[in-house]
Amino acid sequence: MKRPNLLLWALVIIIINAGITLALLNQFSGQIQPVANFFSPEKGEDPLVGYSNSITQAIKAVEPAVVSVNVTQIQYVRGFHGFPFGFGFFDYYDFAPQRQEIQSVGSGVIYDPNGLIITNAHVVERASEIKVVLPDKREFNAEILMVDPVHDVAKLRISGNNLPHAKLGNSDKLSLGEWSIAMGNPFGMLMNDSKPSITVGVISALGRNFRIQDDKQEYRNMIQTDAAINPGNSGGPLVNLKGEIIGINTFIFSESKSNSGIGFAIPINLVREYLAR
Repeated sequence: MKRPNLLLWALVIIIINAGITLALLNQFSGQIQPVANFFSPEKGEDPLVGYSNSITQAIKAVEPAVVSVNVTQIQYVRGFHGFPFGFGFFDYYDFAPQRQEIQSVGSGVIYDPNGLIITNAHVVERASEIKVVLPDKREFNAEILMVDPVHDVAKLRISGNNLPHAKLGNSDKLSLGEWSIAMGNPFGMLMNDSKPSITVGVISALGRNFRIQDDKQEYRNMIQTDAAINPGNSGGPLVNLKGEIIGINTFIFSESKSNSGIGFAIPINLVREYLAR
């Protein structure tokens, strides 16, 4: 007689539990969403498409303000002369210096509608003439307002109408893995094109410190990125997905002197400090 009673009670408990479970499911069913929805920038949109659109919009916001900085340097070189078949007795130095013009190209970015430009100090060092070319092919002679060779920052100015400019961001709020966009004019002398090149990567590391003894240069809290940076990119902006300048591209680590996925930019908050001095 006891076994039927136990079976009956077990059946009652199962029915009660099932009822409670159904009630809870009905109550929360309207609040449950598929996991994919949490990662889509917009409802029903592919996450990769959303990020691609954000990168495109950021580039459109900054590209018109990215400039090519064409520098002419004057150097005086003393030549060495030697007679054919000589053994060094008749070799001599010509102490009359020879004047040479050396052309180089870097990058910069207009950050103020009055024509103020940020670039690297090493881009404009010993410049006798600086010509700035905008992506719309307008050309301006630039004057140097400030050069900080220790921290490798320089400020230029051009005079013109309807000058584009990019917005400065906040480099103190960067996170590892955040998207980064490097813009500039790599190999500008070869391409003969004023349009900037674009490379995309992520923030690889923050707070990198370097001190170059020979040049007495000091780099603090540098941003490391794997966005490709090549010769000519120096002085160009590193940009976030909001279209804000978060750093100034400065140098790379590479034995071949070309991109190896380890590039560094000066944080824009430090650049602000240097410009204000």
